[in-house]
Amino acid sequence: MLLQWAQRYHQAMKSPETKLWFMLVVGFVVIGLILFLAAGTVEYWQGWAYLGVGIVSMVLLTLYTVKDPVLLEGRTRAGPLAEQRTAQKIIVLCSMIPLVATFILPPLDSRFRWSHVPSWLSIAGDLLILVSMWMVYRVYRENSFGAATVGIARDQKVISTGPYAIVRNPMYSSAAVYITALPLALGSYWGLIASVLTILGLVWRLFDEEEFLAQNLSGYKDYCARVRWHLIPAIF
Repeated sequence: MLLQWAQRYHQAMKSPETKLWFMLVVGFVVIGLILFLAAGTVEYWQGWAYLGVGIVSMVLLTLYTVKDPVLLEGRTRAGPLAEQRTAQKIIVLCSMIPLVATFILPPLDSRFRWSHVPSWLSIAGDLLILVSMWMVYRVYRENSFGAATVGIARDQKVISTGPYAIVRNPMYSSAAVYITALPLALGSYWGLIASVLTILGLVWRLFDEEEFLAQNLSGYKDYCARVRWHLIPAIF
């Protein structure tokens, strides 16, 4: 019976759509366990509010993603092992450490009362998370090649419309908003330290990615000459 279950699981995971939904469910189960175990209680309203906002927004985004086969395929390959280049494997692995800390520090902060974030600011953090997910949706709608790994897909072309007309890396811009808002939504100032380190990892990743695309994607150098900003309009 165990062998049959394993075979069925392996067969199901061949479907990118099934794999994406599986990743979503497992991801939020793990996040929920981290939040409430670190908080030492389930009476952590900021954790429940974040999970509600995160789950609803991710379900909506996933419903859109599964309609685009190219985007779906690119979003189901993620993490350091999925990267093709050693440099990106190292960058992603290093960036994952502060990212995990971004989920651990806030509930610990709540448990031991290291800092106090007012309720209105936590709610504002949840609203910013919704904004960041809308930004991701705009990126997905504009660019079916928005994969979770750095590489060149077949028939890939430079996208210079929509959010890409403003910054070169709008997906990272949305991630930066999300990561900044996360500790506030979870009621912690100390978590912002992990957020800053995670964003520095994003900057490291985007510099390497831009260099790779400039060398390997036709028209990308010209695009960079037209769009100056990497991450934040008029700042960086």
